[in-house]
Amino acid sequence: MTHRTLATLMLAAGIATLAGCASPTVITLNDGREIQAVDAPKYDEKSGFYEFEQLDGKETRINKDQVRTVKEL
Repeated sequence: MTHRTLATLMLAAGIATLAGCASPTVITLNDGREIQAVDAPKYDEKSGFYEFEQLDGKETRINKDQVRTVKEL
């Protein structure tokens, strides 16, 4: 096996591993709106807010009291 082929296979394996880590999430708010996130939101107990990145790359924070459900797609 040549070095180029080996490097290509290692790169493909790395990309596949990273792709498996992200699990898109839908956050449903109490008013019925749905927000899609790149990954599961992180909950900050001190502030009482969920923090996540939307599909367009925008970092967002939402108060826990406004969230009805958080579901992975």
